[in-house]
Amino acid sequence: MLGKFVFVIMEWGDDMNTILLVDGSNLLFQMFYGMPNEIKGKNGADIRGTVGFTGAILRMIKMTEPSHVAIFFDGEHENERCGISAEYKANRPDYSNMSIEETPFSQLPYIYAALDEMGIRHSETSICEADDWLSGYALKYGMDNNIIISSGDSDLFQLITSNVKILRYRGEQSVLCDKEYVYNKLGVYPERYADFKSLTGDSSDNIKGCDKVGTKTAAALVAQFASLEALIEGADDISKPSIRKSVIECKERILLNRRLIKLEYRGELPFAIEEIAYNKKYSTSRSVLDTLGI
Repeated sequence: MLGKFVFVIMEWGDDMNTILLVDGSNLLFQMFYGMPNEIKGKNGADIRGTVGFTGAILRMIKMTEPSHVAIFFDGEHENERCGISAEYKANRPDYSNMSIEETPFSQLPYIYAALDEMGIRHSETSICEADDWLSGYALKYGMDNNIIISSGDSDLFQLITSNVKILRYRGEQSVLCDKEYVYNKLGVYPERYADFKSLTGDSSDNIKGCDKVGTKTAAALVAQFASLEALIEGADDISKPSIRKSVIECKERILLNRRLIKLEYRGELPFAIEEIAYNKKYSTSRSVLDTLGI
């Protein structure tokens, strides 16, 4: 698997930076719930999420050989998308009745300390979501740099270009997703992904799609119409009566969904590119945590 990633980076060439950006919250949950057993630190605290997170970052770095690295986490603040739709992410677990030790968030102090020791810049959002920052970097720097965004969130597929790829990290089963990957998986190219998901909805974010429209139907509609507006305006041209009726009845929902799904952040970003330059220091998570006494 490592050979595959090295080959891809070599295809990109050596004349541009390779920037690794990580959806920290996504990886935190993956590692906290994916580690099979508790791992006790030197103070007796459970640090399984920290060990998994730190090890995953080091393996990603080995896979992608980046010149720059940054990691972003979702902060605890009002979500602008919830103002657009009260249902947005309303299906997420409520951690307020759990002790902090039982939640992934218990790992954050250790993870932040480890990242500081590794010289990797990180930040929590305060006015947007981590996805927005990731999209902001892709839009601002993706023309002149190679960018790899690590996340299991498929909404980030819409950011893929010839210079921007999505890393679905699964250890040795990791996949670097490009335009062809998205098309082969969903039947649409990344530039139409937001339109596609506006039709299908997204159960992980509690976004209800257009009734009777599954993935194959959504892909066919995206291929038939140049935009969501064209789809809605030309709904009478949809051949199947039940789908035609559904699109007409769900048109407001479809357009609302796109506002929730579309990633096009152009606001202020936490770091300039020169601030996230990476200088290799550690090769194992244990060596990082031993240095910190964790």
